Amino acid sequence: MSSRRIPVAVVTGATQGIGQAIAEQLAGDGYYVGVNGRSETPQMKEVVESVRGFAVPADIHDRAAVSEAIAEIDQRHDGIDVLVCNAAYMSMAPLTDHDEDDWWKVVDTNLGGTFHTIAAVLPGMRRIGQGRIVIVTSEWGVTGWPNATAYAASKAGLIALTKTLGRELARENIVVNAVAPGVIDTPQLQVDAADAGISLAEMHQRYSEGIPVGRIGHPEEIAAAVALLVRPQLGSVIGQTFQINGGTTRCRV
Repeated sequence: MSSRRIPVAVVTGATQGIGQAIAEQLAGDGYYVGVNGRSETPQMKEVVESVRGFAVPADIHDRAAVSEAIAEIDQRHDGIDVLVCNAAYMSMAPLTDHDEDDWWKVVDTNLGGTFHTIAAVLPGMRRIGQGRIVIVTSEWGVTGWPNATAYAASKAGLIALTKTLGRELARENIVVNAVAPGVIDTPQLQVDAADAGISLAEMHQRYSEGIPVGRIGHPEEIAAAVALLVRPQLGSVIGQTFQINGGTTRCRV
């Protein structure tokens, strides 16, 4: 990455699940990691301490808050080398039953929030002449999913955003790619279980039965893929979406 001694990475939605695993992976790889969440909670402080990083409290839905937080990091640490856009909001309901304000909250958070964060980080990456951006989308953005129209639509939008920004920014040495997790063992699965009217354990079992590898994924597997995508040796991997789903979906993006 950069010639500075310690490269800086910012991971949004990093206080639990996939985001926490990514923060831990990047810290282990030598990055000074900014841990983002909506507010500075005990959970955030715990992750910050575990990765020996720094807190980035900001709701990505709030463009002004994100811009201010990124600008402060950029100034304090002389640039941001890696941005991982992982923060997301999910709720489920049949389309005609889904509260319209909530439907748009899903889209505005997942797609709009990612737009806000990338727009905020680009000036600094351009100034230092490089950057790596990884967007966490979803298998559901590839296949769709019943009762998840807002979430699937937002994640499909992120795949298109990845393809387009990959082409747009490649000549500036700013590399954009995405990972599309399948079913992963995170707290988000509680939303799926509630929608299905079953326990979390039953939800795990039901999903596992439909996955060729016979199990749901682990956050650390997504983190490993992100770590691969930010490596400087992969500078010609542009606008790609890596699908990590145990074999359920192949070659559709």
